[in-house]
Amino acid sequence: MTTIVSLSTSCYSSCSLFSPFSNCYRLNPLLFYTRRRAIPCCRRFTTTRLLAVAASENGVFTSPEIAKSFDFSAEERIYNWWESQGYFKPTFDRGSDPFVISMPPPNVTGSLHMGHAMFVTLEDIMVRYNRMKGRPTLWLPGTDHAGIATQLVVERMLASEGIKRVEMTRDEFTTRVWQWKEKYGGTITNQIKRLGASCDWSREHFTLDEQLSHAVVEAFVRLHEKGLIYQGSYMVNWSPTLQTAVSDLEVEYSEESGYLYYIRYRIAGGSRSDYLTVATTRPETLFGDVALAVNPHDDRYSKYIGQMAIVPQTFGRHVPIIYDKHVDKEFGTGVLKISPGHDHNDYLLARKLGLPILNVMNKDGTLNDVAGLYSGLDRFEARKKLWAELEETGLAVKKEPHTLRVPRSQRGGEVIEPLVSKQWFVSMEPLAEKALQAVEKGELTIIPERFEKIYNHWLSNIKDWCISRQLWWGHRIPVWYIVGKRNEEDYIVARNADEALEKARKKYGKDVEIYQDPDVLDTWFSSALWPFSTLGWPDLNAEDFKRLYPTTVLETGHDILFFWVARMVMMGIEFTGTVPFSYVYLHGLIRDSQGRKMSKTLGNVIDPIDTIKDFGTDALRFTLALGTAGQDLNLSSERLTSNKAFTNKLWNAGKFILQNLPNENDTSAWENILSHKFDGEGSVLNLPLPECWVVSKLHLLIDSVSASYDKFYFGEVGRETYDFFWADFADWYIEASKVRLYNSGTGGSSDASVAQAVLLYTFENVLKVLHPFMPFVTEELWQVESVPT
Repeated sequence: MTTIVSLSTSCYSSCSLFSPFSNCYRLNPLLFYTRRRAIPCCRRFTTTRLLAVAASENGVFTSPEIAKSFDFSAEERIYNWWESQGYFKPTFDRGSDPFVISMPPPNVTGSLHMGHAMFVTLEDIMVRYNRMKGRPTLWLPGTDHAGIATQLVVERMLASEGIKRVEMTRDEFTTRVWQWKEKYGGTITNQIKRLGASCDWSREHFTLDEQLSHAVVEAFVRLHEKGLIYQGSYMVNWSPTLQTAVSDLEVEYSEESGYLYYIRYRIAGGSRSDYLTVATTRPETLFGDVALAVNPHDDRYSKYIGQMAIVPQTFGRHVPIIYDKHVDKEFGTGVLKISPGHDHNDYLLARKLGLPILNVMNKDGTLNDVAGLYSGLDRFEARKKLWAELEETGLAVKKEPHTLRVPRSQRGGEVIEPLVSKQWFVSMEPLAEKALQAVEKGELTIIPERFEKIYNHWLSNIKDWCISRQLWWGHRIPVWYIVGKRNEEDYIVARNADEALEKARKKYGKDVEIYQDPDVLDTWFSSALWPFSTLGWPDLNAEDFKRLYPTTVLETGHDILFFWVARMVMMGIEFTGTVPFSYVYLHGLIRDSQGRKMSKTLGNVIDPIDTIKDFGTDALRFTLALGTAGQDLNLSSERLTSNKAFTNKLWNAGKFILQNLPNENDTSAWENILSHKFDGEGSVLNLPLPECWVVSKLHLLIDSVSASYDKFYFGEVGRETYDFFWADFADWYIEASKVRLYNSGTGGSSDASVAQAVLLYTFENVLKVLHPFMPFVTEELWQVESVPT
């Protein structure tokens, strides 16, 4: 019985195209100069028609002799076969350095989009290439619990049932979330498999797994013990609907039409003609004004500096008129109202100048008692009512159309409110310094190199990280408070409730009562630990941690270089003493054929699953892989159609070769084919000119693409191989070989055998080069083109 070997792991049974152990000659196709290179030196695979039948009978593979074209429906069967054979697990037989990638964990709520398709394609190319080289290779998959997104989805589901979250206990709600996760959470995983991702699914993780949750708590405790985590009231991005702080990444700014409102502020003690006019886009925040500011070099207002102004509609509340050189004399009227409780820039200015911070907003987006008669009104309703009343009192000057930059929640689309709130923070400067040094010392390489400047700029100007979220779904903050004591002064950080209670009793007596902080940690906190928590940290003796950490490459979109990649570098150095990966490979965005960002509004979103049904996974992957690192890629049906044709060209070439091989029982003919060698200078030089030319071109291709693979130039690999296969092999050599194959009766059997040998040798190696890009069609062809003899 013949053992079927996958192309994915061909190196384990024989020398691979990419084997680091081979040492043979390659030739320049024009000059035929001698040069030492590495190409396959193992015993070649031969082809028989018997396998074409056997492959069909096993229910997995189909021969080109039987099928007119590659059947996309076979992709799932092939994938299941790979997985059942254990080909995606790392094998340590050779003991070489492992190649490890941690998959960027997609949200458990997600469904496949082209961004996922991009990272799956690029990471799978790296993984399959290194696996074929014989390196122990691990691609570790998993999903993110996506605190805000998941809670929002489940709250909407409950609302459809007439249930509100606030009517449930925390345990009841989280139980429903886990139930939702078990039912729908595997959608994105199955879709990633559909793309051919060769992950070791036996090592799959979820950020709320017991192991990862343990790592999160340990990280929090250690950072707090070093004084790097603290609690305080600071300006954050606030979601009034979800009533939680959100990260900068979860805020998207959109250009929207609005108004600039001009309002008079009377001068205290002055005449009716003494006033300053302020231009603002958010008049409702005037209840939180603590000062008016002008530029010290603005002659229009210098006489008012040091006086007091009366805030409209506040029953005569006075605020000082101050100066600051950063006030823009050209914007609006040149007078700035300072509302530090509701504007990031005003907040920073107030802290610098020592001004008070006044909050006028409740957490649900309504105005609080500071707003007086406007208390309880929604912020946008208050804006309308306030302006109408300012017009009545003569304090409204005008409102004019103005383009606003509106911060909206990435999840719910609501307008985000800058709000001062008590939160937990990580002090980032000490962590950032080491992350900067990692790039400076060459311990971390960022590809493309231009992103190093962006990385360095962000880390050099880093702000402390707000890590608390007012949600129920996520990692509960491991902090306990003492009943009857002030939270700011009396709290306990512990790894679990029992440890917290023990600490509390030692300090406050055996009758002490404690309760846990209701907040959860920012999802990005657990994600920052991903490269090492998934390998067993904090257990430094975990087998995977000892063997597979640090990882090799982190591949992701350039848009989360700050929010995820940099944080992983900082946390990896802090907790493990080493950079968590050697390379960061950043890909660009997928845009439509016109270069526009895909959006539901534009109706230009391309669904990867639909694309696979129409063009096949291989055509989609090959199209996405032809981009350049860090550059956006315009995706069009024309490109997909072209690469679908490439898939068919491969299939037809395989069909031609199979149809022109001797019968499996023709021992003499097969011995003639096997007698031709291509692993030395002399053997190639002795070939007839057409064969010498195409084999030499193949060897140069192997040399070039191997270098490109190692440099992460995947687009170059794809383009060079495409050009060689289509122009040199399919259009030129296959046509040239027909002279020998069809005239073997007069030209002699040796003419036919050398053509057959070169066709097989060249096609096998093209399949190897292309396999990381186009795994399905190459595997199907490999199984019917090659069988051990």
